[in-house]
Amino acid sequence: MKYINLGRTGLKVSRLCLGTFNFYHVTPENEALSILDLAESSGINFFDTANIYGKEKSCRGAAESLIGDWIQKKKGRRNHIVLCTKVYGPMSDEINHGGLSAYHIRQACDESLRRLKTDHIDIYQMHHFDHTTPLEEIWQAFEILIAQGKVLYIGSSNFSAGQIYKTQSAAERKGLFGLVSEQSIYNLIERSVEFEVLSAIKDIGMGFMPWSPLAGGLLAGAKKEGDAGRRSLPHKQQEFQQNSAALMEYENICTELNLRPSLVALAWLMHHDCVTAPVIGARNTEQLQENLQSIDINLTEEYMDKLNRLWQGPGVAPDCYTKWGSPR
Repeated sequence: MKYINLGRTGLKVSRLCLGTFNFYHVTPENEALSILDLAESSGINFFDTANIYGKEKSCRGAAESLIGDWIQKKKGRRNHIVLCTKVYGPMSDEINHGGLSAYHIRQACDESLRRLKTDHIDIYQMHHFDHTTPLEEIWQAFEILIAQGKVLYIGSSNFSAGQIYKTQSAAERKGLFGLVSEQSIYNLIERSVEFEVLSAIKDIGMGFMPWSPLAGGLLAGAKKEGDAGRRSLPHKQQEFQQNSAALMEYENICTELNLRPSLVALAWLMHHDCVTAPVIGARNTEQLQENLQSIDINLTEEYMDKLNRLWQGPGVAPDCYTKWGSPR
C-alpha cells in the first residue's frame, strides 16, 4: 500500500479509501466484515461511512454499527485506522433530526460515536451544504466537538467551489484550521469538478476523495458485464446506451494496456495530483482484491491523453471561456 498526506495536514492516509455505502444496501453483513478485514490486511487505513448508510430509512446507522462491531473485534484496531463519517441527512422524521444546525450536529455526533463504538471521529464531514443554517453556527458546533476531543478534523462533501470558500472563510474568521477534505463525484465520465472545485481544493490545500470512481460500474467493464450489480438498473442501462461508443473505445484502450477497465479508471484518478484517495465501494472481496492492484499502475502521458479525449471535461475556469472567443 502507498500513503499520502491528506491535503495540507500531517495525517497520512492510504491511496485507496474504503467506502461503505454498499454495506447492507447491497452487501450482506458477513461479506461486509470480510471486506473490512481484507482492506485492513492490505494496508488500507482510510475508512469512510455516513450516519445515513444502512438497509432502509428505518435502519439508518446500520453501516456505522457494523463498523463499530468490527473495530471492537480486534484490540488496538481503532488506533491505526482513519475513520470518517458524515452528518446532514435526516435520521428520523423528527423536524430537527437533519441538516447542520448546532442542535443536530451535537446529537448526530454523539449517536455516530455510540454506533461506531469509539470516543472520536477522525474526519467529520458535512454531507451536503446547508443553505438554512449560518456558517457561524455550524463552526461553533464543530469547535465545541473538537475541544471535547470528539472530532479531530472537519471535511465537506458535495460542495461547490463557492461553498468551499465560504465555509473555509468562516472557519478562518474564528481562527480555526477549517476544511481538510472534500468528497465529490469524479470519474472519467463525470468531470464537472474540474471546472472550479478542484482549483478551490488545491488553493486551500484540502485532500480530495472522489466518490463513484467507476461511474456506478460503467467503467468496470460495462461492455461485457452490463447485467451485473447496479449496472442492471434501468438508469444505468440508459447511461450505458448514452455512452456506448465511448465505452467501447475505452475498453479497447484497456485491452491495449492489458488491464481490467476498473483498474484503468482508478489509475487515471490517482494520476491527478489533486486526488488523495478514490473512495472504492467494493461489493465483495473479489472486487476489492482487484481494485488494490490499481495502486501500482503507471499510465503514460500518451494513454492519459487518450483517456482524457474519450469524455471531454468542462475545462478549468476561466481559461476554458476562451472557446467562446477572446476574454472581454
